[in-house]
Amino acid sequence: MPPTPSMTAAVERLFAAAKAVFATAYAPYSNFPVGAAVLGEDGNVYVGCNVENASYPAGVCAEGGAISAMVAAGCLRIAAVAVVSGRPGDGSLGTPCGICRQRIREFASADTPIHVCGPEGLRRTLRLDELLPHAFDADSLNAGRAPELGRANG
Repeated sequence: MPPTPSMTAAVERLFAAAKAVFATAYAPYSNFPVGAAVLGEDGNVYVGCNVENASYPAGVCAEGGAISAMVAAGCLRIAAVAVVSGRPGDGSLGTPCGICRQRIREFASADTPIHVCGPEGLRRTLRLDELLPHAFDADSLNAGRAPELGRANG
């Protein structure tokens, strides 16, 4: 297994917050707890954990919970994200799911760092555009407007 990457103080702060909330995740169906922490551009850290439901689509992802807390506090920009999942030393990369990648993109730039961690610490840091290349965002809505119905193309 490769060595654990070293963490800056800023990444350590996010990791500690994500690890703390990881311990409170409610994951009785998947047995895969996840904790997430987002650093808002306001300097505050917002956390969320996955909360599963017997009706699977009704569950909440950790990243979505953290983003909701950030927005509820009045912050609308993400500067960095840390996600904790897996088992100590298993080496897995528990990256955000596709829907959460899109949720993060709504409030973050393409070069936002996503720190993927296990309970023991940082495993890898990726930029959001590495996880979600060619993202659909607000600019996509304006660029991709369909022509009015009934009008000839050309």
